[in-house]
Amino acid sequence: MGTPPTRPRSVPASPYPQQDVQVLGNRIRFVDIGPTTPRPGGEAGDPLLVVPGHTARIEGFDTFLADLIPSHRVLVLDLPGSGYSDRPDRMYTLDFYEETILSFLDALDVSTATPVGGSLGGNLVLRLGHRARERFPRLVVWAPGSAWRARPWLGRLTRTLGGRLTFWPSVLVQSRFWYSPDYPGRRAALDETFAYYREVMCPGFVRMYWGIAADQVATSLFDIAPAITQPVLLMWGDLDNGAGMREGVAHLRDLLPDCEFHVFEGARHSLETEIPTDLARVIEDFL
Repeated sequence: MGTPPTRPRSVPASPYPQQDVQVLGNRIRFVDIGPTTPRPGGEAGDPLLVVPGHTARIEGFDTFLADLIPSHRVLVLDLPGSGYSDRPDRMYTLDFYEETILSFLDALDVSTATPVGGSLGGNLVLRLGHRARERFPRLVVWAPGSAWRARPWLGRLTRTLGGRLTFWPSVLVQSRFWYSPDYPGRRAALDETFAYYREVMCPGFVRMYWGIAADQVATSLFDIAPAITQPVLLMWGDLDNGAGMREGVAHLRDLLPDCEFHVFEGARHSLETEIPTDLARVIEDFL
């Protein structure tokens, strides 16, 4: 196996300028695009920080970014272990990702931001909002991971049994829930994602995949949601019912003190891919 690349080779690369920064000893690939002058109105002028989902990469947000950058400075990064950032062979946890994101903002001298994310990204957005309320005055999430009861035993089992041999069976099962069956770009999106996985496959990528999955099933956002007091935009596609997401999002909505809830009819889990323009429009209205 050769050295995994630091930029896309066999799959399309983002049209936006890609940069690198050292964060906690790891090289982080990121995009910083859009106007840097805050808009009138204060908080709405904060940069948007797009936090990718589990195994996701910058390119998955290219179309989504196109609808945001005319009026927002937008930052999006590849988290360690994913995309074309460093993929160290180490233990991966949600806490490690939180520290990475906070240190990434420090490295770019960004004091406050509006974090935006779905799935794992939505999980991290809410965790960051709970941890640093003043730094993240508004939160934007869709279908966040850990919108379920914590199952520590399942997290331990996942870390124990997870490995390269079980990676592809797991991905092929999960991918059935990413996109609506009638989404025209479904087959192309899956083919590109699988090609990307093959390109970046290495021990660090596999450890990240199982480690972050284990941490998500072992913890619950329900425990911290009542203490997240800043405004939250919570979104969900009404066909996204994997892992009890329908019930979990509804319960999360009830727990969050200041929550605006929006449902996209006919959409599934990967809203940034299926309906990027609609997603951006709702976010703009919230901001």
